[in-house]
Parts: sequence; structure tokens; C-alpha cells
Amino acid sequence: MVVAVITSVKVNLVSQIESESATSARLRVVYEPVAAELAEVEQILRNELRSDFPYVDELVRYGCLLGGKRLRPVLLLLAGKCVGEISPSHLTLGAVVEMIHTATLVHDDVLDEADTRRHLATVNSRWDTKASVLLGDYLFTHAFYLASTLESTWACRAIGRATNIVCEGELRQKGSRGDYSLDENEYIEIIAAKTAELCACSSQLGAHYGGATPELVDRFTRYGRDLGIAFQIADDVLDLEGDEATTGKSLGTDLEQQKPTLPIIRTLQVAPPETRDRLLALLNRETEQAADDELLTLLKQHDAVEYALDVARGFARRAADEIRDLPPSPALATLVMITEFVVNRSM
Repeated sequence: MVVAVITSVKVNLVSQIESESATSARLRVVYEPVAAELAEVEQILRNELRSDFPYVDELVRYGCLLGGKRLRPVLLLLAGKCVGEISPSHLTLGAVVEMIHTATLVHDDVLDEADTRRHLATVNSRWDTKASVLLGDYLFTHAFYLASTLESTWACRAIGRATNIVCEGELRQKGSRGDYSLDENEYIEIIAAKTAELCACSSQLGAHYGGATPELVDRFTRYGRDLGIAFQIADDVLDLEGDEATTGKSLGTDLEQQKPTLPIIRTLQVAPPETRDRLLALLNRETEQAADDELLTLLKQHDAVEYALDVARGFARRAADEIRDLPPSPALATLVMITEFVVNRSM
């Protein structure tokens, strides 16, 4: 039944797909069941992210442009629609999770010394590091204020816990820079915290405020977490071999910041000693010039990029399996489609 609904959604939107780039078209398919609600979330963001002080106003409005795909509010809205009706609480929380996500991006760009995000100059590039740190703090605190306007404190508790886990994951990643003894399980734990936890929280919030049972809320939470892990692995692959003109953000930052991502971990695990030594020399910037092309060739020679994508596909399948037996609907079909999109995207 779910397959039939997915097919129906694709057929109904085929004219859009033919007239736009592949990724943009697929995003439109993803958002279609909650397009109206997402527009309301966008309006909340525009209303909330403004200030009477011109310098602050320019910063917060600019920051609102950097969130990009709006995946987290979309997950929240789709989960809510899968189990019940979309309420005003869903719309408010959609804006909340997007603010938190944007805050993490603004801070990430400082940590990674990135120049570009969503085809725009990063805040630290256009302004400076101090403005970036303060803007991230502004977004975090305003998100929690907005969540506190709901009648229940349940969302504040869930979001507070998730945000703490995200920050802990970022700290763990910072502590692992240059540590090429990091194994695959530790890498998965780190990205499950720093990226997947907010996706898990978004799905959890959507299901809870849609009236789902605790057991079903847990299933949506696991869906979001596995999806987020798949998303981050694919993102790490894009950082290695993506196209900046397509992704719209600075690439190669993982190598510059000496982050051990899955393709690197895999190559170090399976390569013979002489290749491993050469790879470590490249990663540690022991050559006069970092030969990133040579490094990528070594990764591909050991099928490490494809291995990483296979792991991502495995987590994406796990995510889909959590929910695919629910009553069929366009929202459910789209959540299943998202598990394919996050791995097979180019941006």
C-alpha cells in the first residue's frame, strides 16, 4: 500500500520533476504533503527573527537564510500528519527546531572556518567570529523562549535534552580531530549525537504532538535518528567528492580540520601498511602540499567511499523499516522517500 501511495505522489508531480534540477524537484516532492504548513513555519521564522536594532536585525535575518533544506521542520510536520492533525504547536516547534539547527550551522562554520553556506557567505566570513558566536547564542535562546510559550513543558524538556546531546557530540568530534585511531562505532556514536539527535527530536515532537502512543513516538524517534546518521555519512562523502557549485557550501573542511570520517576510517582499516602510512602522511599534512586528489584516489581504490554509502543506505533502510507498516498516507510515503533522498542527494 505504501508503495502505491509513493507511486501516486511521484506521478502527480512528474511535471515538476521534468522542469527543474533533480535535487530541487525531489525536495518539492518531499515537501508537497506539508507545503502549506511549512509556509506557515517560514512565516513564524520571519516574524520571530527580527530586531528593532539594525545591526542585530540584519544578522538574524541573514541567519534565517542559512538553514537550507528545512529538513527538521519537515520531519516534524510529516510525523505529525502521519499520526493525526497538524496543530499550532507543530508550527511553533517547526520554527524552534529550525532555529536550533541554524544556530548549530552558524557555530559549525566558525569551527570549520568555512566561507560558504547555501551559496551565501557564512556569518563568520561576512562579519566575524564574534558575530557568529553571538548569533548562534541568540538563535538558541530565542528557540527555547518560543518553545516555552506552549502550554506544556514537554517540548522544552525534549529539546533541551536533544540540544545538550548535540553539543556533546560536537565536543566529542572536536576532541577526535587528528585521532585516526577512531573506529567506526565511535564515529557513528559521534554523528548520532551531533547530527542525528535533532532529527530524532524533530520526529519525536511531531509524533507526540500529533497524539501518537508512547510506543509509536519511540518508533518515530528511532526513524529520525537512523535517518540523521544516514544523512551525515552522505554529507561526509559529499565533503570529499562533492561539487561546491552544486552543494553551495565550502567543501574539504573535514580534511582541513582533520576529522576522521567513515571513508578514511575504512581505508585505514583495510589498506596495507605502506598505503596506510602514505594516507596518514596526507591526512596529517606532512607533505609540502596536501595532495587531496591523491588522498581521494586512495579512498576509492579501497572502495571506502562506496562502503560509506552502503553503511548510509543501511541506516536509511532501518529508518524506513521503523514506520513503513503504518496506515498508508502521502505523509508516510514521503517519510519513506526521504530515506532515499538523504543518501542519493548532491547537495
